[in-house]
Amino acid sequence: IFSDVYNGTVTFLPLEEDSEGKYQIKKCNIYQIQLTHIKDEEWSVSIVALFPEDWFSDGIAYPKLAWLGNELLSKLAKWSVEQKPSEFKSTLSLISVAKYSKVYQDLKEKYKEMVKVWPEVTDPEKFVYEDVAIATYLLILWEEERKEKGLAKKQSFVDLGCGNGLLVHILNNEGHSGRGIDVRRRKIWDMYGAETHLEESTVMPGDSHLFPNTDWLIGNHSDELTPWIPVIAARSSYSCRYFVLPCCFFDFHGKYSRRQSKKTQYREYLDFVAQVGFVCGFHVEEDCLRIPSTKRVCLIGKNRTYPPAECALIDKQITQYINDRQTCAVITCDRRVGFNHKDHSDAVCKEIGSELPESETDTVGTIWMPGFQPREKVEKVRNCASLPRDFIDDVVLNVANLLLNATPQKLCSSMCCGNTNTWNQGESLSLKEVAEHLNKETLKRLKSEYGGLQTLLKNNHQVFEVLDGRVHIRDWRKEKPSRKTKPEVKRRLSAEAFKTRLCWFFIHHPDGCSLPSESCPYAHGTEELRQSQIIKKKKHI
Repeated sequence: IFSDVYNGTVTFLPLEEDSEGKYQIKKCNIYQIQLTHIKDEEWSVSIVALFPEDWFSDGIAYPKLAWLGNELLSKLAKWSVEQKPSEFKSTLSLISVAKYSKVYQDLKEKYKEMVKVWPEVTDPEKFVYEDVAIATYLLILWEEERKEKGLAKKQSFVDLGCGNGLLVHILNNEGHSGRGIDVRRRKIWDMYGAETHLEESTVMPGDSHLFPNTDWLIGNHSDELTPWIPVIAARSSYSCRYFVLPCCFFDFHGKYSRRQSKKTQYREYLDFVAQVGFVCGFHVEEDCLRIPSTKRVCLIGKNRTYPPAECALIDKQITQYINDRQTCAVITCDRRVGFNHKDHSDAVCKEIGSELPESETDTVGTIWMPGFQPREKVEKVRNCASLPRDFIDDVVLNVANLLLNATPQKLCSSMCCGNTNTWNQGESLSLKEVAEHLNKETLKRLKSEYGGLQTLLKNNHQVFEVLDGRVHIRDWRKEKPSRKTKPEVKRRLSAEAFKTRLCWFFIHHPDGCSLPSESCPYAHGTEELRQSQIIKKKKHI
């Protein structure tokens, strides 16, 4: 990258390494960002590609020209003039950015093959590179901690709610002893090998899940465990530290409820998790990670605000805070109400290296929050996709008839099968109005799904369009073809288009389909149905 401050230009020269380890400039992808002063306080910013006709794009390392011109350019202009103060810290404020960039590139190269063999249904590029970035951050944070404290041995860790386990795999590979615990085993776990320590188990915040011999606890998008991690760290040992990356909003006992309307929900939740850390006696630090996610603020508890002699006092403070959040007593094995602060503080203040086993304390069996709900072992699909097909078809038909029979009807002129006639578009109704016309049993069944009625209608986008809380019959004559240029393979397939689903309008609409058969993306009758083909993706080098 060449920066010419005097002339207001930054030139990007992409380098590619050949088989002999030599670098060459990829001339067709040289581009330049230019800042030009027009007059007074008026400036312009532009992007110039030296050889636009030869530009190569793979959508990853080399962006599309349209993205540079339409997306990046408008963002640069916006960022250059906006003065909105950020409610978050600057990215990577607690570690060396130069060191981070070097380690990240090394790890990305080392683990990039994971993208090709990813067996989960989640997006491999997002999750692999996100976990590489989080691992990079932790490795540098821990390296700097060792220098500060004069430690030779690499820190140990436990990742609570480790999910796919890739973060654990990377940290283990880089020399840190530790394990990941999750309520549900993932397919990819079998690919890591014996050196990666992963455990399928339910973590219940209580004395059976303390980690006195562990240096760091990690909560990477740990959901319902997120607010508990500072508590578990505080009660595990005086020297236990934590790192959390909050995502979904959970309190100690369930979903987090907003209390301040002046803050964004995300900012308010981060402040809550930070407050938990303060109550637990940590100096809580905040940083912003460089990851492909909108939830990228992490909270770190490295040092304590109190001496070891005050463990019992802090432990009582933690218990009081949790009880204030949820007026519910702590239950013990013998069903006694209350909490033995003295016994517990004696347990949590034992230093690393004591004879205490990893998952045991002096008060084995105490649960800190009886209302805590761990994640279910078998993840339920609750996006209406698992509902019976006949139930979905009945709801779709009922709602469609409701819209079609609403008055006044919208009758539009249409050229259908060569004849001029009118096609009933129906009326638009609010989701509330639609719900009022459905029976109680149907609504009860839909409420058990995420999104309920709205999700079901959006899933059936062939029939409905849901805009600003109102439901419309979809008119396929108004659907604009995608402006995006299709790759060569997809263009060839669209010319030999195959239809795998029947047209709902052809079967159910009183006026039939608004489009002739050759224009409709769905089959007008079973004779038009063709068996879906398996498309093999070709790599274009």
